[in-house]
Amino acid sequence: MILMITVISTFMATLDSSIVNVALPNMAVDLRVSTGSIAWVVSAYLIVISVCILLFGKLGDIKGQGKIFRFGLLVFTIGSFLCGVTHTLPLLIAARSVQAVGAGASMANSQGIITRTFPSEERGRALGINGAFVALGTLVGPALGGLIISFARWEYLFWVNVPIGLFAFLANLKYSGAEDTRTDEKLDVWGFILFTLWMGPFFVALEYGQAVGFGTPLILACFAVSAVSMAVFFFVERKMPVPLLDFEIFRNKWFSISIFCGFTSFVAISCSNIILPFYLQNALSMSPGQSSLYLTIYPVVLALTAPASGYMSDKIGPEILTVAGLALTSGGLYLMSGLSDHPLHWMIGLYIGVMSLGNGLFQSPNNSLVMSMVPQEKLGVGGSVNALVRNLGMVVGIALSTTILYSAMSARIGRHVTGYVPGRNDAFLFGMKLAYIAAASICLAGAAVTAFRLRGRKKENTENGSA
Repeated sequence: MILMITVISTFMATLDSSIVNVALPNMAVDLRVSTGSIAWVVSAYLIVISVCILLFGKLGDIKGQGKIFRFGLLVFTIGSFLCGVTHTLPLLIAARSVQAVGAGASMANSQGIITRTFPSEERGRALGINGAFVALGTLVGPALGGLIISFARWEYLFWVNVPIGLFAFLANLKYSGAEDTRTDEKLDVWGFILFTLWMGPFFVALEYGQAVGFGTPLILACFAVSAVSMAVFFFVERKMPVPLLDFEIFRNKWFSISIFCGFTSFVAISCSNIILPFYLQNALSMSPGQSSLYLTIYPVVLALTAPASGYMSDKIGPEILTVAGLALTSGGLYLMSGLSDHPLHWMIGLYIGVMSLGNGLFQSPNNSLVMSMVPQEKLGVGGSVNALVRNLGMVVGIALSTTILYSAMSARIGRHVTGYVPGRNDAFLFGMKLAYIAAASICLAGAAVTAFRLRGRKKENTENGSA
């Protein structure tokens, strides 16, 4: 029951990062705003989650992870209801921000709750199931959103969360797991302010830099504010007796390596997720229904692989699986770079399946490694760092892939473009090839680091055994 509640919360939180995408045109018409303005409905959600997730991880360690998790469920449910009753864009963005605060609170503490609930021999499977629903929530959002919007108004995209959220909240009151651990520590407010000034402008710059140009004064100013805030944050946090982000957890090199490898995997996969729909519908002229069949391959394979991978990591250890997973993902991305505008369609499905299989093999064991390296009293911070890196990887991956894609297309066409140009499949395929090669290279770098981790952990275990 505890696992089911955390999985429901995780699924809803990640689902709402992508479910509204398909309804944005309808929402823009209803709210009488431009397509550029309505995009803030998506961006605000991702930015607020990223800004507040570390705060709620720390609060989980101070006040109790179960308490903060329940707070997140309730706020997310209230925010979902408010999203469905707003009739202006500013109010909708405000409601989405409320929703994101709730999502951040629950996401920051879900992995910690699972880690403390399940013994080490079952933890990989539990985190694997949770990881599968993280990916499923992100990937099935557009398809589910399209289904709902076909039969109902866009408000129901948010209202569907209300009964599910209430059920999860009430169930968690009864099935809350082990008693919360609490401390008398004070919350580092200055650290949170500096972290907000670091992450907020950084995400805004990455989100909109590729559209308006990374050299524009506004984007450069955002990067400058972010860089200065980051430097001050690191300086101040090292002086604080109880910092928002305890850098001691990064002294464990296996934790740091696992976090880095997770980051590379989300950067790489996000590159594919943003480009693949354009390839299928624009370059290959598939209908949305046809393309959705190919897009569902990824979540289906992942949903089957991730729990099995978690189970295997409990039996044989996570290191081998993470190396194999990143290597397979990198191979699948490289294969995708070679697709033309007249491919054998079974090859597309096969290449997507290879990517998904690799990611499924990697995520669960890596999450298990991350959380197993965190002390019991810092599970909230450890889980929130892991979730933050996931969001950061997704945003960086989207920004990187679109920047490479549009820059290459602009160079091939001879003018600046920020979207698919009808009749110029050659330019799109050129940009897509470079973007996929870049994603494969990043993933391969992660695989090399993971191989180093495998070798180091084996050596460490051998030395401990000899001692």
